[in-house]
Amino acid sequence: MNRDTRLSDVLHVLLHMDQTKELLTSDVLSRSMGTNPAVFRRTMAGLREAGLVRSEKGHGGGWQLARPLCEITLLDVYEALGRPNLFAIGNRSGNSDCLVEKNVNAVMVDTMEAAAALFTERFETITLDKIAPREPVPLNIHADR
Repeated sequence: MNRDTRLSDVLHVLLHMDQTKELLTSDVLSRSMGTNPAVFRRTMAGLREAGLVRSEKGHGGGWQLARPLCEITLLDVYEALGRPNLFAIGNRSGNSDCLVEKNVNAVMVDTMEAAAALFTERFETITLDKIAPREPVPLNIHADR
């Protein structure tokens, strides 16, 4: 199963962005995520629309945080990415006549909803300043991906 690493990748980039006041280019930031600049810009578009980052086009342009880390929660970032799927677990079908399958589906739905609620509750309480390193860390633009 392919894992969606966008949330982890973007959190990494945001924490590095906080460590500099200068604009960082899509090229530099995309290399730190192990992707290309076009994919990086598409990924960051939701964060820009949510007011978490801002960008300037053209020569001398780049990306920077629009708000301090203490005002950005993990939930803000997760939602700005379009709420990627948390689980790869699903039901066999949604419209079965089988009583056993209906019971399995019901417990699966209830459990996944409870897990998603717990995830949301926890992510709502963690701001990015709580996970930022105390000392500046150089941006690794030679990602091992």
